[in-house]
Amino acid sequence: MIIHALPAPFILGIFLSLCHAGKMKFLAHLALFTMSVTYHANPAGADPAVIEAAHARPSGASWTFSVTVRHADTGWEDYADGWRVLDGQGSVLGTRVLFHPHVTEQPFTRSLSGVKVPNGASFVMLQTRTKPEGWGAALYSLEIAD
Repeated sequence: MIIHALPAPFILGIFLSLCHAGKMKFLAHLALFTMSVTYHANPAGADPAVIEAAHARPSGASWTFSVTVRHADTGWEDYADGWRVLDGQGSVLGTRVLFHPHVTEQPFTRSLSGVKVPNGASFVMLQTRTKPEGWGAALYSLEIAD
């Protein structure tokens, strides 16, 4: 499994070029709006959470994801408060909520089980969230194999 950090505008550009040629023009414009809102959610100078490692393993008809996150948590006002798994079209497959700061535990690994990944998918994307900034701009691509 390989993990890569890809900026949202790069992924959006690939997606738009694939969609623009066919009937999915409306979907491409919707994706442009959605991704631009996501990308600009973090103010300049924000301290995003970073995914340092991720692993996925099949578990029956679903998948279990283990994600190692690093963030300069300072307490309840500023901490990594979640990450999510997205399919190749950007649909949310599962969200792992982090209920408390990890000030003295960095980096930390948490898992999410029961994630339904579409048949035939070769990768998913992971995205982190911090309080108070919200969802980060970076998407992390994780190759998966049955």
